[in-house]
Amino acid sequence: MATPIYRTLPVGSAAPREGVLSLNDNFGNRIPRIPHIPTEKAGHIAIIILAVVALAVVAGTSWYTVDQGERGVILRNGAVIGEAEPGLGFKVPVIDTVEHISIQSQNNRYGDVKTYSRDQQPATLRVSVNFHVTDARTVYTDYKTIQNMIDRLVTPQLYTWAENIFGQFNAASAVQDRAQLNAELAIALRKVVRGPLVLESVQIENIDFSGNYEQAVEARMEATVKQQQAEAEAAATRIRADAAAYAVTAQGNAEANAIRARGTALKDNPGLPGLVTAEKWDGHLPTTMVPGGAVPFLNVRGQQ
Repeated sequence: MATPIYRTLPVGSAAPREGVLSLNDNFGNRIPRIPHIPTEKAGHIAIIILAVVALAVVAGTSWYTVDQGERGVILRNGAVIGEAEPGLGFKVPVIDTVEHISIQSQNNRYGDVKTYSRDQQPATLRVSVNFHVTDARTVYTDYKTIQNMIDRLVTPQLYTWAENIFGQFNAASAVQDRAQLNAELAIALRKVVRGPLVLESVQIENIDFSGNYEQAVEARMEATVKQQQAEAEAAATRIRADAAAYAVTAQGNAEANAIRARGTALKDNPGLPGLVTAEKWDGHLPTTMVPGGAVPFLNVRGQQ
């Protein structure tokens, strides 16, 4: 590409306007004129552009928002000067900043709380603590972050009191009375934790004992189940025996009552055997007689 050069116009040609440069290429072709901006005017334009940019930056950094469930801690040059409620707020650009602190319910879990039961069984607890912040300004002033506050106020006390409270329960009762264990641990922590927060609940989510203890528990449970099965079978056998004995007794009583009733009937009705014999006789005499045997006799006389 040809490099443009400035040339002096020929005699008689129109002089260029003031403030405009005449530009020709190497072949003498006229290049569009470039207006010349005075230095003073260019400086004014640059100042205006910088002012507009500065105003845009100021406008963009002068406003802040705080969400519902949060509080804003307002800092001026690093010093706390106030606390902002949820909504839109104004701050001085550059020198003011806003730190957001949540006041919603939060959860902190501890998965390796090691302790011993009253019967010296080692255990590892998984504990969950629910809490919420009550004073965002104090949290930032004293601890900077919520996690720092938890690490300093709650964590040391939780490990100490989990060991103390769990040590009051046997391994078996710690599992069976989990609700009481949770309640006692929560009460103990609420008494000793003091700061800009409220402990909502403390929950022992899981208890892991040693492998030897768990195997012993399984063996004991199997023995218990077998014993219960044996006791149930023995009880069923006793029930069946009692039922059989009751049936024999009831049958004997029924037969005795029947014999007693027949005896009473014979006593009150002497002719009843003859009546029964007559009812059963078919009217024929025996066709054979045993030598020396008695001839059947039927009394047909009327009852006097």
